[in-house]
Amino acid sequence: MNVLIKSATIIDSKSDFHNTTQDLLIEKGKISKIGKSIKNTNNYKEINLENLHISQGWFDSSVCFGEPGFEDRETIENGLKTAAKSGFTSVVMQANTQPVIDTNSAITFVNMKAQNNVVNLLPMGALTRNSDGVDLAELFDMKSAGAIAFSDYKKPIANPNLLKIALQYASNFNGLVCSFPQENRISGQGVMNENITSTTLGLKGNPSLAEALQVARDLYLLEYTGGKLHIPTISTAESVALIRNAKQKKLDVTCSVAIHNLCLTDKELEDFDTHYKVLPPLRTQSDLDALIEGLKDGTIDMVTSDHNPITIEGKKVEFDYADYGTIGLESAFGALQTLFSTKKTIQLLTRGKARFNVEPSIIAEGNIADLTLFNPDKKYTFTTKNIYSSSKNSLFLEKELKGSVYGIIANKKVSL
Repeated sequence: MNVLIKSATIIDSKSDFHNTTQDLLIEKGKISKIGKSIKNTNNYKEINLENLHISQGWFDSSVCFGEPGFEDRETIENGLKTAAKSGFTSVVMQANTQPVIDTNSAITFVNMKAQNNVVNLLPMGALTRNSDGVDLAELFDMKSAGAIAFSDYKKPIANPNLLKIALQYASNFNGLVCSFPQENRISGQGVMNENITSTTLGLKGNPSLAEALQVARDLYLLEYTGGKLHIPTISTAESVALIRNAKQKKLDVTCSVAIHNLCLTDKELEDFDTHYKVLPPLRTQSDLDALIEGLKDGTIDMVTSDHNPITIEGKKVEFDYADYGTIGLESAFGALQTLFSTKKTIQLLTRGKARFNVEPSIIAEGNIADLTLFNPDKKYTFTTKNIYSSSKNSLFLEKELKGSVYGIIANKKVSL
């Protein structure tokens, strides 16, 4: 794969070319030359796009593709195409398939399906067998097959002793344990944030207490056991404060926040639109403010699209019975740019890599080309025309976003 990128503004704080406009010559998948004006002496394909910006390839720590078992929601093939069109060169795929990805052979199957793709797919192994929260899955066996970490997607570990054992066992091979932050006995049948809005709408509430209790418990277990813990998709001010304190104690903990939990509040549910039914639920403005502050000061390590395709049958029902989840890959960049500068947005979309052992791809001569190409200034209304996923359940539909993606260059391939 040989291409010449013309007049691209480089956004990479680790690069010597940060904030400059350069040509980039890419030969055999590596950046062979960066300069102000590179002549195309070998007649390579040229990439010359309006207001072109490039950065290190983006990373998402939580996507769902359905396959195997839920191909009607999404397939691995189309899911990876969607990721590429959305600017992501590496994604972590959750284990919430049918059957659940909880064995060596299941990890191998996913890796085989994703072979030779422009996007790197990193499979998550289930933490417990069938993600039922009773017995640990074969963690080391899955790690040997290529599992990047272990999680029961959107299912909290109710038994604290099970999480304790998981943290102790995984520490023997530097495994990363993920624990969903919700105490189900507190959240109960809640379908949205417990607040004045839930009372007004007559919907059962899921209080922030349910998240804070679970986060506090998990951090106590981490302090006792050691090991590595990742808390995905926190949504409350209390969680931010608890994790900030844990990091001051030097505990080995990281966390993420879903992009929609940064942008939207529970007031969006006033029309009972099931597109806004997500887990954790949309919270209050004070929670959003605390989450944004947590990102700025480094308490929250990364953002995620928490991309979860749901068929129309799972959403076009009464609110209480609708499935949780929203797609998020296609809207991730544009939504973040409504909150942060381009430089900060790119930082947020790349800084989760280290926790999941993804090598950085600094834009420099001699390095592998792992790049995202985008226009940060384009403003538009997000509609179904912007959706590449098989399922269309986006809570950003008809929202004003800023910034569009051209595509990616990775794994010696171009996807534009």
